[in-house]
Amino acid sequence: MNIKLDKLNDVLSRRLKTDIISAECQTMPLQGGTVGNVYLVTGIAETADGEQLPYRIVLKVQKKWERYGDPDSWRREYDLYASDLGATFSDTFRWPTCYHAEMNAEDNEFQLWLEYIDGVTGLDLTGDMIEQAALELGRYQGKLYAEQPAVLQSLTNLSHADLMKNTYYHYRSWPVVYEYIRSEECEFPQHVRQMLIGIDDHADEIVARIEQLPLVLCHRDFWVTNLIYADGKIALIDWDTCGWGRLGEDLASLIADEADIDHMVEYYKRCVPAYYKGFSEHADVSHITDPCVYELILLLFGYRLVEWYLHTEDDDEKTKHVRTLQQIYEMKISPVQGLRRRIGSS
Repeated sequence: MNIKLDKLNDVLSRRLKTDIISAECQTMPLQGGTVGNVYLVTGIAETADGEQLPYRIVLKVQKKWERYGDPDSWRREYDLYASDLGATFSDTFRWPTCYHAEMNAEDNEFQLWLEYIDGVTGLDLTGDMIEQAALELGRYQGKLYAEQPAVLQSLTNLSHADLMKNTYYHYRSWPVVYEYIRSEECEFPQHVRQMLIGIDDHADEIVARIEQLPLVLCHRDFWVTNLIYADGKIALIDWDTCGWGRLGEDLASLIADEADIDHMVEYYKRCVPAYYKGFSEHADVSHITDPCVYELILLLFGYRLVEWYLHTEDDDEKTKHVRTLQQIYEMKISPVQGLRRRIGSS
């Protein structure tokens, strides 16, 4: 990665809150692919007073690409950081600070220089950390829902409220996955197949129920790899799918998107009440006795898991996807109990 040193000095001056006159740097890829890359940039910066300061900062380089049903998502994170959305976060739930954002319209590419947060993420997150993430998410969405700050009306590049529904119907219209679970060649247990078919049979009714839930600002990629737990607080990265969605939609990702399979049912039982408890601190949800999180999980991940199963040759991966579907089935027969009692009736 070729980094312009004058730009680095400017960014580090903001990061370190002092005048940086020079800096050495090394870069290490954190993650990325064909449309974007993320680097950890480290080194020693020299101040105007001659002080040597070690630093770590993240550089995200995002190129234009088109997501199904959401063509402007590639630049959404840049647009959000350029807005006043950052002012809506709290000390315990936030995104990384952005020190510099730059759009190159000619190359359809942007750069974000972001705070590096050293914490626990991915499958290293404990059950307590994941439950806290659900609680903080509920608080954040509940506060925005109750207060409706002006910034929400100014955000012009958000994913549409129907994205989840449209994605499900798009998958359902795909013969590769739709016909497989109904075929004699399907190797899934019969009860798993019937769970997926049952969602299809009642999809219109289920979607209608979900659409009665409050409309909230969703991250829409709220899975463990995008969560960082540090110093008792939650930070959330990768906001390119952010948009309007239904209450509980982000919970489906937290519980089922490449999660800890052995604890999925436990996290389902813990996170749903925690999320509603957080939301109810700001808005009354005591009338919602069916949060539809189980249905949201199946609509969002049922056919996606079938696709992943069919498109891998790795037997361990196939087993993992079937086990995930089995855990989703277990959620249905071990539902969250006493939701109204747990969140209160006020």
